[in-house]
Amino acid sequence: MPRTRTSATPLFVPRKTSRAAQKAARNQYAQARRQARHTDATSSPRRHSGIDPELQPTYPVAGRPGPASARGGKLRLPAHRMTTATVSGAYPFLAEGGLGAEGIFIGRDVHAEAAFCYDPFALYNSGKIEGFTNPNVVLAGIIGMGKSALAKSIATRAIAHGYRIYVPCDPKGEWTPVAQALDGTTIALGPGLPGRLNPLDAPVRPASVSPDDWDAEVRKRRLLLLAGLARTVLKRDLQPVEHTALDVALDVVVADAARNDTVPLLGDIAAVLSTTARLDTALDHQGGTMHVAAEDLAHALRRLVHGDLSGMFDAPSTIAFDPTTPMLTIDLSHLGGAGDDTALVLAMTCASAWMESALADPDGGRRWVIYDEAWRVMRHVGLLERMQSQWKLSRGLGIANLMVIHRLSDLLSAGDAGSRGRVLAEGLLADCSTRIIYRQEPDQLHAAASLLGLTGVETQAISALTRGRGLWKVAGRSFITQHILHPAERALFDTDSRMSGAR
Repeated sequence: MPRTRTSATPLFVPRKTSRAAQKAARNQYAQARRQARHTDATSSPRRHSGIDPELQPTYPVAGRPGPASARGGKLRLPAHRMTTATVSGAYPFLAEGGLGAEGIFIGRDVHAEAAFCYDPFALYNSGKIEGFTNPNVVLAGIIGMGKSALAKSIATRAIAHGYRIYVPCDPKGEWTPVAQALDGTTIALGPGLPGRLNPLDAPVRPASVSPDDWDAEVRKRRLLLLAGLARTVLKRDLQPVEHTALDVALDVVVADAARNDTVPLLGDIAAVLSTTARLDTALDHQGGTMHVAAEDLAHALRRLVHGDLSGMFDAPSTIAFDPTTPMLTIDLSHLGGAGDDTALVLAMTCASAWMESALADPDGGRRWVIYDEAWRVMRHVGLLERMQSQWKLSRGLGIANLMVIHRLSDLLSAGDAGSRGRVLAEGLLADCSTRIIYRQEPDQLHAAASLLGLTGVETQAISALTRGRGLWKVAGRSFITQHILHPAERALFDTDSRMSGAR
């Protein structure tokens, strides 16, 4: 049976009752309430049936009754007003409008619960973000957090916006199926493969450049390439006499090619360096010790002709650059990925020089250049110098460079503090207006915070990011973005098929 409780209700007092009558009514009501509480306190306890009374819940299902439940109360704090610009200094992740709806769809802004789009060219041209001075991007994240999927997703979706994609180095061959799915072009280089690239190919002369000026530009590029290759093999800087030897050998080979209506090859350069008589003749026998310098250079370039890189760069190119292809990748996965990576660096140097012919075309439109596994080039000054040139000229060339690394500390592996390599690596980071940081290990948080100037909240955030979620810093503005993949993209970008046993 339901328990009967004693209660007291206020008495009705007519409006025109005297004060004495009202006071008496209030006293009567107070006495009735005291009597009701006394009656409830002295009543016999309710008998429970079935379950042990000790096991009964302390509070009902609805929760703790009374003001202590914190339901329906008002939280009273002193009022304080400030602008969002001020609040962002203490907590940078504010719900805002993002970067706008123009550009490539990336995913979901976690804090704003809205779509997140990104287009460096549109942001640069609009000028609505202060401090966005270049379209270059750096992407860092530990293995398995989805940074490769993000890079491939940006590339494939950018094609729908009219951009073209160049991947000058694919050390693991992961971009080959992506290029094939998009009707792009892949050049696989390696011993025994039919692909050939001649890094001394001259790019097509722009209509706005005179023939003499263009010949001088092509000669400069070829000399920089030859010096970079020799420096990589010799593992030291070149002496002035060695630069002279390369200069003279290139002029001799180019003159021979013009007479025979052929193209200059690396093998021809190595042959001229091996024949000191031709060098002495070209210098009117004023070379002095030219044969000593030429001997080391000849052996250095011989590796690309008769050594472990033979069959890749010692013949005319088997494929011509097609400016209409949506994606061009150079697959270097057949060169191996363990031990000494000198062969890979030499191949990357030659492939980059060949691809620069496309980047120099002023009518090539806007393009993305993606350096996957860029941590492998950080220890080689020659490649860093080539990358720095593209970073500095990105606006003039109409390209957006994307550098993919594992940790921000990879930039510190370029050399000791103050060294040429270290300065170049840190310069690449400084020339990136967009930094995308996926999850970092705890021992890498200090390096990431110091290199990127992260706040305490941002540093704590990147240590707890989940798969596919990253911190986007776009010219000082911060976003936590969840990358969203289409099922077709997920299947195409899968790099864990061997771990899962899938074919």
